[in-house]
Amino acid sequence: MATGSLPTNVELRHLRSFLMVSQELNITRAAARLHVAQQAVSTQIQQLERALGTSLLVRSSRGVTLTGAGAELAAGVRAVVEDLGCLAERVRARAEEPAPAAPLRLACCPYATTPFALEAAGAMESAIPGLALDLVTVPTPADLPALLHSGGADAAFLWLAAAQDSPRAARVRTDRSAVAVCQDHRLAALTSVRLADLSGETVLHPAVLDSGWGGPQPSEPGARDRPVRPRPPTRQVEDCLLTVARGHGVWLAPEPLSRWATAPGVHWLPVRDAEPAHLTIVWTSRAPEPLVTRLVTELRRFTGWTTAA
Repeated sequence: MATGSLPTNVELRHLRSFLMVSQELNITRAAARLHVAQQAVSTQIQQLERALGTSLLVRSSRGVTLTGAGAELAAGVRAVVEDLGCLAERVRARAEEPAPAAPLRLACCPYATTPFALEAAGAMESAIPGLALDLVTVPTPADLPALLHSGGADAAFLWLAAAQDSPRAARVRTDRSAVAVCQDHRLAALTSVRLADLSGETVLHPAVLDSGWGGPQPSEPGARDRPVRPRPPTRQVEDCLLTVARGHGVWLAPEPLSRWATAPGVHWLPVRDAEPAHLTIVWTSRAPEPLVTRLVTELRRFTGWTTAA
């Protein structure tokens, strides 16, 4: 036997029996409290004495008393048994805990929706105990629908042009539109513009998708009345800022982007008569519906959005 270790044939049942006998100083009463036969307790005490190589009890017709070795063992074994009992309780409690839910994966796009997603994620995790959110990004808003359909995310923040909700889409805020122009643009000195003021301009609007999550973009302002200049395909926000700064186009976008997407030489103006943009959370059929419903509720509370918005 290694120094400082118990013999390998000493089991918890031996220690429990000895502890009860040391408390009762009577094998019969100890057996009754343990709900086992008296002979079983006597046998376990004898096995413990053989394993330790020393007598633990002095037996008499009136009961038992502890030897010096028995008193030493009794002093230490109580903590061992109690610690094991506490450990068993902790193990059972952990086994009864529900498995942690997988994080809800929310997709967003730099500049277009990421600043809002960061604020909202913190608010949601504070409002919903145990909620874990993973934020994943894509280069452009047009990439978000593909990420959802591929299973790379459970839900996404999109700016949509259409106003109505759908079974798996819910608006959480509505904002007016703004336009970005270069600092020496003919409109830059104004405090606001109308859509008619943008006639003849190459208009970019990659931040906003239609209700089909990535189909045709909103039409050019004044398209019914004039030939429309061809515009580049949807691009990253950084590309739009560069295009505007160079004077090669203007960018029509939700007004919050004027605070998030800035660059030297770019000036933002409110557009008084443009259709509003709707920040919308969309989700897939694989997303946990009860959690998404709670998420929408908390997001609307966070933004102050109402159905009348």
